[in-house]
Amino acid sequence: MPIPLRRYSGVAQALHWAVAALVVTQFVLAYAASGLPLGMERLILMARHKSVGMTILMLVGVRLAWRAWNPPPPLPDSVRPMERRLARYSHGAFYVLLFAMPVSGWLMSSAKNYSVSWFNLLTWPDLIGKNDTAFAWLRGLHDTMSFVLLALAIVHVVAAFRHQFWLKDDVLLGMLPFGKNRRLP
Repeated sequence: MPIPLRRYSGVAQALHWAVAALVVTQFVLAYAASGLPLGMERLILMARHKSVGMTILMLVGVRLAWRAWNPPPPLPDSVRPMERRLARYSHGAFYVLLFAMPVSGWLMSSAKNYSVSWFNLLTWPDLIGKNDTAFAWLRGLHDTMSFVLLALAIVHVVAAFRHQFWLKDDVLLGMLPFGKNRRLP
């Protein structure tokens, strides 16, 4: 029986890095749009923001399905139980946020009676009717979740660097396409 690898599969890596790049893109688009006056340029950026958001929603669905059939590699034995729980909770929080952010944006657009198009290829149906109160609440929720997602991403990167450069346990290399292909001890 082969000894399992301590690496994520190529599909898991591709989905991880694609979602990470798209999340960074979302922050850039939202920031750029927020600095513009109402007009065509802002509408174009927000349409891209919505398209990227719906792409993230779909990729998170694919990623969850992939993870269900292809569990991640185990953490090294040196990782303490509390750190294991924190890793599990933070990954769970990522999935919740990466699902809830696009859905809240979709609901927010629906409440303002703005359509959500996916790169002009299809238009998603409105989830709720026009409702200014719901729009204001959803906008606040969407903004708050974006700050939580940013904070969680920063902690995630710091933790990955801690594993790689301080603990030297190669956890980070398990998610890098060019990482070592170490076997479990």
